[in-house]
Amino acid sequence: MPGHSCSPNPMPTRAEGPGGAKLSRKRKRGARGRAEAVTARRPARAAGFFDGPLPRLLWLTFGLFVAVGLLVYGPALQGAFISDDWHYVERNEYIHTPSVDNLIAIWNPTSEVTVLVENYAPVHLMLHVIEWQLFGPDVLGYHVVNVVLHALAAMLLIPIYLRSGIGRKAALLGAALFMLHPANVESVAWISQLKSSTALVLSLLAILLHPRRPILALVAFAFALFAKPFSAFALPIVAILGWRRLDRNEDWHWHWLLSWVAVAFVFAAVEMAAFSQSAGLAPPLYEDLVIRYSTIFSVILRYLLMAALGIGLSIFHEPPPVESFLDPWFVLGVLAAGLLVWRLLVSWRRPGDEPVYWLWAAISFAPLSGLLPLPYPIADRYLYFVLPGLIGAMLLFWQGLWPALSDRLADYAGPATIAGRVALGLLLAHFAVASHGRAAVFQNPETLMADSERNYPNGAAANTRKAHRAAMRGDHASAIQYLRAAHARGYNRVDNLISDPAYASMQNDPDFVELKFAMADDWIRRLSLDPAPSHYTARSLAQAYIVKGELPAALALIVAASERPGPIGDELRADAEDLRRQIALMQRLSERAGRSTSSP
Repeated sequence: MPGHSCSPNPMPTRAEGPGGAKLSRKRKRGARGRAEAVTARRPARAAGFFDGPLPRLLWLTFGLFVAVGLLVYGPALQGAFISDDWHYVERNEYIHTPSVDNLIAIWNPTSEVTVLVENYAPVHLMLHVIEWQLFGPDVLGYHVVNVVLHALAAMLLIPIYLRSGIGRKAALLGAALFMLHPANVESVAWISQLKSSTALVLSLLAILLHPRRPILALVAFAFALFAKPFSAFALPIVAILGWRRLDRNEDWHWHWLLSWVAVAFVFAAVEMAAFSQSAGLAPPLYEDLVIRYSTIFSVILRYLLMAALGIGLSIFHEPPPVESFLDPWFVLGVLAAGLLVWRLLVSWRRPGDEPVYWLWAAISFAPLSGLLPLPYPIADRYLYFVLPGLIGAMLLFWQGLWPALSDRLADYAGPATIAGRVALGLLLAHFAVASHGRAAVFQNPETLMADSERNYPNGAAANTRKAHRAAMRGDHASAIQYLRAAHARGYNRVDNLISDPAYASMQNDPDFVELKFAMADDWIRRLSLDPAPSHYTARSLAQAYIVKGELPAALALIVAASERPGPIGDELRADAEDLRRQIALMQRLSERAGRSTSSP
């Protein structure tokens, strides 16, 4: 069985005496009985992970990973709710109040919750519901849960790697690399990225369970999809694993995989509908198709460097596009992609699971490649599903290469082994230190945005920070210049422009008003497509109309939304009353101004 090591010099059987002499038939039966009893008591090997009790080694590894994780992620354990955490958790009434109506809305793919969080992710949201009831606004509990789930995902990689024939030490090394990899910090330290670790844990369970527990595997796969769409990678991986095992006469439960396909298709329809009403409305980062598809190779190279060395990591990546075929990122990206394809084809012709892991990485990367016009195709957290495939492929590649390499280095076997172990130890230490440093980025919004400005000084995030500082100095011209640069790169948070005290003195500046109107028009174009917007969407759209001074349009929107069921009906009715008062005040002022001009 894959994952079980076979000794080249087996020990003599108990049916033989010293020197190999045969024992009597009676003693043979007794010896066989004792051997069977010992075998029955022996724990199942990791390749048969769910055939018996969980091996003690894995429990110990899990505990060690949790302890190390809490140390490595220590700087983030008190990190505040940031960015996406606000609408996923901190300000989400569906999470705070688990009423029957709210829970139904979470599971209803057509409800406003799906649009609010830009994905159909009921499992993710239900976990946040539980967390909020346990921890409330205290962030420590959320961070500990994320670390524990990340440790569980790393531990589950061990039996998966063992099942593919990777040795125990190598499998443990691969799991440790995943556990400590600095690219994973964004998926663990960011509270709302609970969806990533949850989805990966469920996906790995589905892969492990399918050969022996297909029903449970189907449930795990469905729940993984309902946590994060990236879990879809598990379906082709299980199918490819089965395809490459056809000659082993294993029952791969292909009829159950058809159920996986059905679940995936239903989920895809719901997810595409949700995406088209939210993130899908955002324009692609590059309209020019040549630039967009050339940049794919730049993205490949950047991800490979992030994965191999843990360099180039950042919050809110904004790399420059590929505008020339001589761009080094394009040239080296094409070379790297070609080498990966070559290695995949070579390994596919050989026995073993190495090509499965290359495909695992490729399939997980596919949504990020740029073939689909995502507004931001690069993020540290996107490697969370790619890394297990890359690590498994490299472990199997090295395992196949080592026999020939060890023969050539036979005279230097001792020093080479020591050097290899030292190098691996240094790599793990580098990853641990880098992850500890990255964890500090997620302490608060200021540290988050500072990281983006440091890594991409000309990006949208950097320009908004420069604009804020310029406005605080009273340099309105520079502030507007920076805001225009940020708007050109997709920034349109007009709500920030009207709520940030730094811009209070600029609200009536003609250039600032023009910029606010441009951003408000972006919102109106995106959000007015729905004739019956949800509570939260209606509120955002009304704010855009208010910015443009179209108070009657904002009032009509708010009133219509407040008459539909939703979580913030009372707040919308209060908003409507405020708008009525503002409109009445403006009418009185207008009438008074009219009388003043008409009087002699």
